[in-house]
Amino acid sequence: MTVQEITTDSLLSEWGAASGTREIVLKGIRRLLRDPLSVFGIAILGVVVLTAVFGPSLTRYEPVGMFASERFLPPSAQYWVGTDHLGRDVFTRIVYGARISLLIAIGVSSLSAIIGLIMGGIAGFFGGWVDEALMRVTDIFQSFPWLIFAMAVALVIGPNLVNGMLSLSFIWWPGYARLVRGQVLATKSKEFVQAAHALGATNLRIFLRHVLPNSMGPYIVLLTIGAGRVILATSTLSFIGLGAQPPTPEWGVMVSDGRTLLFDAWWMATFPGLAILITAVGFNLLGDGLRDLLDPKAKVKG
Repeated sequence: MTVQEITTDSLLSEWGAASGTREIVLKGIRRLLRDPLSVFGIAILGVVVLTAVFGPSLTRYEPVGMFASERFLPPSAQYWVGTDHLGRDVFTRIVYGARISLLIAIGVSSLSAIIGLIMGGIAGFFGGWVDEALMRVTDIFQSFPWLIFAMAVALVIGPNLVNGMLSLSFIWWPGYARLVRGQVLATKSKEFVQAAHALGATNLRIFLRHVLPNSMGPYIVLLTIGAGRVILATSTLSFIGLGAQPPTPEWGVMVSDGRTLLFDAWWMATFPGLAILITAVGFNLLGDGLRDLLDPKAKVKG
């Protein structure tokens, strides 16, 4: 066989593999879109993303400041969801808060997921004393209630949004680590992994090319659902004064501002609270759909 034939065969093989991957992805998307709850979750998150990206350009009001003549105005045609105790438009602050909440969800989830992936992947793949040591470290972090840990961080380095995100990231990763470890332990005993060992592939290549890609299904699901929980947790920190600080237009701060005025200005806390609830539900619905899609026991239909 000539070099040209080998090259052509290699290109055709790569094209066939890519085509097969595209077909699998398209089937998965079609199956996900046949689930009404998954579509509803995607729609919710789509609205939140569009609000975060384009919303601030669609409102003429400022999210911070003081406007004494506009204080405590109820929902109306001018102020769709009313104004707060400083005369700020609540809808405008919710719109700007969507951007902050999405950045928090992406930042905290990404950092904690990366830490968990590294820790759990190494522990599960190498086993032995490495697994034992890393899992004991995981147990130590997991033994702290996340709220107590965040309060301790706030006392040491000060309460603000960045410190709250860091504290959540460093207490959130053990769940990812345990999940990845379990998946890697199950995957590394498969026949294709043993065959790669027999062919002389390095541990790094086996880990990156064979073990991790086949262990990512539940990890992706947990990452999606975890993003909604991160928004809830961050809003909780802001609500008790350990996360974002006023006048930041963050949803937890807005709920905290309106909690003592529920009977006089119910809209101040109600609408930001609904924004938190709806966004978390959107992530959960999408995560449930991905869980059903990535379930290896489920039958994939075209």
